[in-house]
Order: sequence, then structure tokens, then C-alpha cells
Amino acid sequence: MENGDPPPGLRLTTAEWGMWQAFRNGSEHDLRSGEPELDDPNGEHEWGPHRTVRARVIALLLLHGPPPLLGRVASLQLTGAYIAGRLDLSGGTVEPYFEFRQCRFEQEVLLHECRMITARMVDCHIPRLEAARMSTEGDLHLPRCTIPGGVRLTDASIGTDLMLNEMTVGSGRRPRSFSADGIQIAQDLQASLVLATGEVSLRGAEIGGSLFMYGSVLRNHNGQYALYAPQMTVEHFAHFASSGPRELPVVHGTTPPDGTAWPPPDEHSHMARRSKRFECTGGMKLDDGRFGDSLVLDGARFVLERDQEVSLRRIQTPELCFTPERPAGGRVVLAGATVDNLVDRVESWPVGEGLWMAGFTYQNLIPRGPFSLAQRLEWLATATPEYAPEPYEQLAAVMRSSGEDADARAVLLAKQRRRRETLPPAAKLWGYLQDWTVAYGYRPGQAALWMAVLWASGTLSFARNPPDPLKPGESPHWNAALYVLDLLLPVIDLGQDTHWKPAGAHQWAATALILLGWVLATTVAAGATRLLRRQ
Repeated sequence: MENGDPPPGLRLTTAEWGMWQAFRNGSEHDLRSGEPELDDPNGEHEWGPHRTVRARVIALLLLHGPPPLLGRVASLQLTGAYIAGRLDLSGGTVEPYFEFRQCRFEQEVLLHECRMITARMVDCHIPRLEAARMSTEGDLHLPRCTIPGGVRLTDASIGTDLMLNEMTVGSGRRPRSFSADGIQIAQDLQASLVLATGEVSLRGAEIGGSLFMYGSVLRNHNGQYALYAPQMTVEHFAHFASSGPRELPVVHGTTPPDGTAWPPPDEHSHMARRSKRFECTGGMKLDDGRFGDSLVLDGARFVLERDQEVSLRRIQTPELCFTPERPAGGRVVLAGATVDNLVDRVESWPVGEGLWMAGFTYQNLIPRGPFSLAQRLEWLATATPEYAPEPYEQLAAVMRSSGEDADARAVLLAKQRRRRETLPPAAKLWGYLQDWTVAYGYRPGQAALWMAVLWASGTLSFARNPPDPLKPGESPHWNAALYVLDLLLPVIDLGQDTHWKPAGAHQWAATALILLGWVLATTVAAGATRLLRRQ
């Protein structure tokens, strides 16, 4: 083919001959009819021989194509074609740029271990795409494609961006619709407005830029997870959020947005898209994930069965934005997760026993909307159906570091009350007494109030029945108020209690005042010390 002619015996059809010449010229070969209904690659209309090209001819052009015309760069740009047979480029090296638009493939496309520069298949119907361990120096685009049999990109390497916007993918008879375990993407993975039926697997994926899944719908009715992506690493952001004119944009990055036509600035235009939530029917597993800037679950909708969960075990990220709709079933698991900022809202967290977060650590709370202390304590109670001290201590430490000392003490008091329910009856009774009297020491004002009540009642009692002097003629002038105060205050000596000898019931009353005074004064002193230290 050094002279540019096809090999003898190939017998190109008219459509194939036009494609051959367009390849050498680096121009587009358009076989569309011009009627949208007839040009729909997912439609029921048959495309005749005038729009049919053989997959073996395409493979010949891409792997061993003729030289370009002088002053041209060879490329395959095919639009509106029916590709007969199986396109198999496995193990090959594709140097020319190629792009398929609105094409209909008869059989699956095989790209196993294929090396190429940039590949674009836009708005095409592909029975199945097999591309394990493929590598590209540039982009791989599959926007608006319909792939009912699923996609396999296991251990693939993408040189820049992987674009899947508005793709519709099924699983055929397989459990997974999109399998990309171990994939490496140098820049962004854009998968907004995707409709996937079957498990989407990104286990161990490495994304050098950001992951965007705005308005995507993931459904897996026959398995545990709709999104299975443990040990995933995202250098910047991972967004599972809503898309729409007033929401976050669908497409980010510098790659031309071939997959999505964003609405015009005029919000009243008939082209304006309504807001669409990210929806996950089935579990989501992001265990052990690393997200360099933030993980955002904003406005998302999770439809979970009883045994399914949104699992964020041991994730690490500077910011976790958890503001989805409240899941009606299943669980949200944050056990062992580590974040700096937790952005949340009270309406997003599960109720009942739907929240697990043992070992969950965070540095700052940034509530979106009202989130009272009582609601925050209820949040902790939901997360600890069985008593555990760590979540309470974590919340108290965060509130103390932000200067909310009173709220921190209230959290620790709630911790003691939860702990009391696990104690035996005698210890539980003693706990109720401590709570009723001094609030376990976390409300020093309550202890001071009890001291005032004891001082007033003791003064009235001893004023009516003064005790006899211990040594007549040597006792100071009797003062009931100072005498009772001397009994209540430990360490401090007012020179009263050692000069009088109460008898009978008043002796027992004086002893009780001394013991209660030690307990209450210690509580008041501890509270004052915490206040002075601003802890």
C-alpha cells in the first residue's frame, strides 16, 4: 500500500472507498442520512449497504494504513456508519488519531493491550467494549455511548482524561457493567450523567486529577454494591453530587467537552437542563480511599437494602462533605475514617441504627444549616447503639478546640449518662445520685447551688438549736451562718467548727455537711480550674 491503494482482493465497497480516501486526507467521512430518526445509532431502523463498512477494513487502516496525502495527516474520522463484524485491535499499536461518531457496531470492540495516542467514540452503540491493559498517550472518550454488554478497562492506563459523560452502560449477563480495577488516569475521570445498570468497579483506581459524577445514576439490583471502589486514590476532588443549571457544572478540566452540551447562559432557554441528583441504588464502597482535596456527597440519593451500606471505612481526606438525602435503609459507615473538616447537615444522617463511626476522627465541624447540640448528641447516640466513649470524647475535643467549653462539658455529661446505662444496679444508683447532685462534675454551677441550699438550711437548723460550747468561756461568739459555712468549706478554717459540740441528730447533720462540702467544693474547684485554663 505504499502508493496508497488498497491491497488486491480487498474489494472495497463505495462506503469503504470513501472512508479510505478520507483517511489519507485526514478528513471526516460522514454517512448519515440527515434525518435524526434514521441516524439514531440506538434506533430500530436498519442501515443498508451504503452505510456499512467492515471492521477488518477499519483495523487495516488503523494498524497498517496507507500513507497520507502530501501535506495531510492520516486520521480516521467516521460518522454515521454501521460497522460490520468484530473490530479487534488487541495487542496492536494504533498511531493515527481515530474518532467514531454516531456509529453502530455490530459486534463487540476488542482493544486488549492496545497502545494508541487518542481514541474517541462519541454517541455510538457498542455491544461491548473489552480494553483490559490498554494504554493511551492522550484521551479516551466514550461520551453518550450506549454499551449494553458493559465495559472492561481493567489495569488500563490513560495518558490524560477518561470521559464517560452521558454514557449508558449495562452488564449483559455479567455482574459488572463497568469494570476498571487498577486503572490509572493521569488527569480527570469525568463520568457525569452516566446511567449504569450493574456494578461499577474502580477498585484500586488511581486518578491524577479529579473524579466527577454529577447526576449519574448507578443501579445494581442483583448485587451488594452499585459502586465498588475500595483503595481508590484521587489526587484532588471526588464529587458525587447533583448536576443542573444552578448546581456544580458537569464538565471540568481542559479537555473539550465532547460528551456534554452544557445549557446556554439563558436559564429560560428550552435547552436548559433540569437539576438531576446523583443516585445510587445499591451499596457504595470507598473503603481505604485517599482523596487529596475533598470527598463530596452532596444532594445524592442512596437507595439501600437492609444489608447494604455506604461504606467509607478508613478513608482519608482534608474535607468530607456529607449532605445527601437521608437514606431510608441500610447503613452509613465511617469507622476509622480520618478527615480534617466535616461538612454535614442534620437531615442527611441516618436514624435508628443506620450510622456506624467507631474510630472516626475529625478536626472541625462545619454544619450546613442549623445543627443544635441536642441534635449532635442524638447523632452520637445513633452512631453508638452500644455505648462507646470514643465518639463522645472526639466531639468534646473538637468543641473544646473551637472554644465551645460549655458544649464540650455537655457532651461529656451525655457520655457519662450513656455509660451509666451499662452499669450494675448499685453503680447505676450512685450514678443517678451524682447526676442529680453535681452532674458528674460537669456543671459546677449546680454544685454551687447545692452548697448554697445546704448552707441556708443548715443555718436555719443550727440557729434554732445552737450546740453547746466545747470549752465554756473560751468559745467565740455564736454565729450559725459562719458555723455552717466552716463545716461546708474544706481546708479553710473560719474558727467555728472546732469550738462547738453538736449532739444527737445535729451531730449527724454536721458530719453530713462536712462530707457534702468536700464533694461539692471539689466539683466547684474543678469547674473553676477548667474555666481558667480555657479547656
